[in-house]
Amino acid sequence: MSDEPQVQDGTGTPDAFERLWTPHRMAYIKGENKPTGSGPGDGCPFCDIPKLSDEDGLVVARGERVYAVLNLYPYNSGHLLICPYRHVPDYTDLDTAETAELAAFTQRGLAALRKASGAHGFNVGMNLGTVAGAGIAAHLHQHVVPRWGGDTNFMPVVGQTRVLPQLLRDTRSLLAGCWPSGV
Repeated sequence: MSDEPQVQDGTGTPDAFERLWTPHRMAYIKGENKPTGSGPGDGCPFCDIPKLSDEDGLVVARGERVYAVLNLYPYNSGHLLICPYRHVPDYTDLDTAETAELAAFTQRGLAALRKASGAHGFNVGMNLGTVAGAGIAAHLHQHVVPRWGGDTNFMPVVGQTRVLPQLLRDTRSLLAGCWPSGV
């Protein structure tokens, strides 16, 4: 095999870069399964997911007022979303019981991720509103993103690609098994 760059018709000017094709990301880029409006009946995935089985919906744990689900387009393996069942856009829209359970589920998510994956740290937060980066602004959700020393590499920075070492269904099963009971 030659070390010369391979030329393929129709791919543009040959260069020294390798290509890592991630066609599954096109669904996210095109906004597939993104709500068509702001109401709960407008195709909101966070309203639809609780109707699915845990495995099909990637639900890790269910509470009375909130549930934990894997992000379908994760920043890192184990990227959880804590979602209220009720379709509300803003943190201030939650009632006291929803706020308390969202906080408790965030704590349980941290514990489960530490146990399952040995995460060294976390990014936890909400993007409230489209201008703040919320992909689905109409339904509040909190991100819990596990981090490990040295997990920032060139792929997201240069390649605009995330490398995830585990399938989402396998991650869901692992985290569900590590989910602590109680508060």
